[in-house]
Amino acid sequence: MTHTNFKNPNMRDGLHEECGVFGMYDFDGKDVASSIYYGLFALQHRGQESCGIAVSDTEGPKGKVRTRKDMGLVNEVFTQENLESLSGDIGVGHVRYSTAGASTRENAQPLVLNYVKGTLALAHNGNLINANELRRDLEYTGAIFQTTIDSEVIAYHIARERLNSKTVQEAVARACKKIKGAYSLVVMSPRKLIAARDPFGFKPLCIGKRDNAYMVASETCALETIGAEFVRDVLPGEVVTISPECGIASDMSMCLPEKEQGRCIFEYIYFARPDSHIDGVSVYGARIKAGKFLAMDSPVEADLVTGVPESGNAAALGYALESGIPYGTAFVKNGYVGRTFIKPKQSSRESSVRLKLNVLKEAVAGKRVVMIDDSIVRGTTSDRIVKMLRDAGALEVHVRISSPPFMWPCYFGTDIPEREQLIAYNRSIEEIRKIIGADSLGYLELNRLDEMSQGLSICKGCFTGKYPMAPPTQDIRGEYER
Repeated sequence: MTHTNFKNPNMRDGLHEECGVFGMYDFDGKDVASSIYYGLFALQHRGQESCGIAVSDTEGPKGKVRTRKDMGLVNEVFTQENLESLSGDIGVGHVRYSTAGASTRENAQPLVLNYVKGTLALAHNGNLINANELRRDLEYTGAIFQTTIDSEVIAYHIARERLNSKTVQEAVARACKKIKGAYSLVVMSPRKLIAARDPFGFKPLCIGKRDNAYMVASETCALETIGAEFVRDVLPGEVVTISPECGIASDMSMCLPEKEQGRCIFEYIYFARPDSHIDGVSVYGARIKAGKFLAMDSPVEADLVTGVPESGNAAALGYALESGIPYGTAFVKNGYVGRTFIKPKQSSRESSVRLKLNVLKEAVAGKRVVMIDDSIVRGTTSDRIVKMLRDAGALEVHVRISSPPFMWPCYFGTDIPEREQLIAYNRSIEEIRKIIGADSLGYLELNRLDEMSQGLSICKGCFTGKYPMAPPTQDIRGEYER
């Protein structure tokens, strides 16, 4: 999924989520829609703009797919009534933050494609860097696109490859060899559930099992929500086929050596839910480590350590454990307000920060506070939060960030904008400190990322400008915004 308008200087501070995918196949023939619903509910943090579910009955008419998708949160789009109408024992679901094309209903997923071999339903998390080129080639050979998302390019290529492939999983594998970038895919064919992860492993994907049903999800927390047991992660470059005949079958033909892989480090810093495990590493444990490293490398005398909810909380606890400074709650979060970047207009952002967070004056008044946050992108939210702490009576505000400074954009699905919009671009840490109004500022050191992720091969491109694969020669993000 490619990003929305990156050229807009009024875009909100903070990182955008990516998307969440969930697929399920019940070999006993039981309906899967309600389980997919709960799985998507657990993945809601990954995308809050639109969502959808597509299901099919493997014993029913071949090619009949029932779909429900719309703008809004999972519990807004789905009701008991429309879930019951989605009868079928195989299905895929998706929650979306618009990383390709406009935030409109036609761009909601899953995508359902009817073609000569039957039907495909596809859910995609990621961002292709050659989507424009592939799309242009398809258009010149007669393809008519219904959406502005690069996920449709993937669906078209799978359908085309299927015409010359013995199986749908072979078609998926062939299509994956043509697309470049970040993708975790879940594909439903009439009789099979297929999962694919890009060779670098940018986006997470895992397999679960409950009774005689198998599921694929972006995060392990979604499996636990529906009472499924974790089976294993889909490996970077692997195509997995789930069917009653073969159980879990694997095609490893695209797998790269471990040292060449490049998982997105922000899954551990920010995106994933803290109760998830990604490629064997606890997200919560990684954030605790980040906080401890901050305390070791950027110590300060203070009376209270607090985190900016939610992703700053675990790192704040780590900082407190390592430094011995008491950990406390300084912010009350309104759980009914979406993340600050959801509203697209600059004018709404100021009120959004205060709608989302309020400061407990009793907790911070007269104290030196260490405030832990996961990142500073443009700095427009950080300065407001620092000011809120000062207005509540904090004597000093020391900001610690559980990631290194952003210096480069991301082309693989994380909403990190052009360099000129990044507060750390061409500025020293001291200059940034003055802009956000903190008494001191410290970032996680770059060399700590490998320790934080327990030695997994990770992508650090947004910090170093060195990406696991060559980025596009021009900024193609938002190319199809209409």
